[in-house]
Amino acid sequence: MAIILFLVCVQSDEMVSWRPSLELEWKDFKAESKPGSDVVAVTASGLSFGFSVQKSDHRLIDYDYEVKAHFYPNKSWYLKQRVTEVVLDHERLHFDITELFARKFRQRIANTKFTLNIDKEMEVIHRTILQELTAFQNEYDAETRHSQNIKTQKEWQTLVTLEIEKLAYYK
Repeated sequence: MAIILFLVCVQSDEMVSWRPSLELEWKDFKAESKPGSDVVAVTASGLSFGFSVQKSDHRLIDYDYEVKAHFYPNKSWYLKQRVTEVVLDHERLHFDITELFARKFRQRIANTKFTLNIDKEMEVIHRTILQELTAFQNEYDAETRHSQNIKTQKEWQTLVTLEIEKLAYYK
């Protein structure tokens, strides 16, 4: 079994940014495990988001933004005696899903025609993406039964990989 914890905002804690070549290993999960739990592992991942704006009284001049998917080693843990490679693949995909939604977030920003109300408009996009990310992660856990349904786990891995590839422009 696995569960995901979403952390949003900039953290002072150790974090690892998502990259295609990164494959999490159990040694990356550094938090103290929770013995006696039904949960076998926890992947703490989330999005960091920030933006800057230049505007006059009458128009939006320019803006810049940054969206990143992160893994938080000191908030991620596992029960050594109960995990398998299948569980590790499940946890890795949680992090990949976070990257998928970072790309969706970037795509939405790129495709939005902002107004002088850019602060509120960005916050709406941010809040919506976080809700969608949470729902997607929960659906993933439910359908795979936290990695126990191996056939469905493989289907999800294929789906997420393809979706990430479709959004390569927004990496």
